[in-house]
Amino acid sequence: MDANSSFALFGDSAATMLSLLIFLAAGTLAFALMIGVRAREAVRRRAARVGLDEDSFDGRRSLRHSGLKAAQKLVDYTTKHYSSGDNKDMKVLRRRLTQAGIYDPRAAAYFFIARLVMAVGLAVAVFFVLPMLKMDGKASFWLFVLAGGLGGYLAPSLYLDRRIAAKRQEHRAGFPDFMDLMVVCAEAGLAMEAALGRVGRELGDSYPSLSANIHVANLEIRAGRSVSEALEHLGDRLGLEEARSFAMLIQQSDELGSSISDALRVYSDDMRHKRLSRAEEKAYSLPAKLSVPMMVCIFPTLFIVILLPVIVRMVTGNW
Repeated sequence: MDANSSFALFGDSAATMLSLLIFLAAGTLAFALMIGVRAREAVRRRAARVGLDEDSFDGRRSLRHSGLKAAQKLVDYTTKHYSSGDNKDMKVLRRRLTQAGIYDPRAAAYFFIARLVMAVGLAVAVFFVLPMLKMDGKASFWLFVLAGGLGGYLAPSLYLDRRIAAKRQEHRAGFPDFMDLMVVCAEAGLAMEAALGRVGRELGDSYPSLSANIHVANLEIRAGRSVSEALEHLGDRLGLEEARSFAMLIQQSDELGSSISDALRVYSDDMRHKRLSRAEEKAYSLPAKLSVPMMVCIFPTLFIVILLPVIVRMVTGNW
């Protein structure tokens, strides 16, 4: 009796467990379907809301598009106006932009627009900032406004000068390596065009600006210009007397029929000696440059440390 009752009880529990598992599986499936339907409905609503937002902000987008279109027209007009000018000032500006590594044909337009915007912007900023500093009633108010406008007017030129100086420093540092590689390529029997292309690729990681200018010179040679003209333009873009002398050296060697490899070897040695001389000059000028911070920062501290006990004893009278 006890065995039969236990079996019946176990059988009832098994049926109950199976029913419970079927119920949980069906509930889980229904819950997953419900979540999927709700997520799809939420995505549809968000998409509809985004469409409404686009329609509501269509005026703002059209306004922004109109502003960008007006700015583009201003840039195009300024570019057309200054690209047609061929006076001395425009030639100097184009040469400076090229030496700074800016080859965009609209660079002159951007330069003049930036100069105008910064001049007006800084003048207006000074005009509104000075009253906050309680300086609006003084006679120097308009002088500060004028100084702000003048500073904004000169800021693009100063930025251009700093960029030219940085590029020139890079070119001067990499030009001896350029000459050494040119000597190697000339002794290997490569032509000038192939040597420039190879050297430009080798210097791409160390001196990217110099490599870009060499690539431009190589493209000029491929376009039909002579090697001497391409190297002369390279010297103008680099802004180095060494590069101009190199172009003249190649031209004279070509005209006189002398060995280009020998001329390059001599000029490369000269460039290496010049770089060593510049390094020695910087090393010799270092003590003179360090004397000013030592006198300003270190010597007063030493005097205070040495004389402070004496001053304290003199003041207290405790000798």
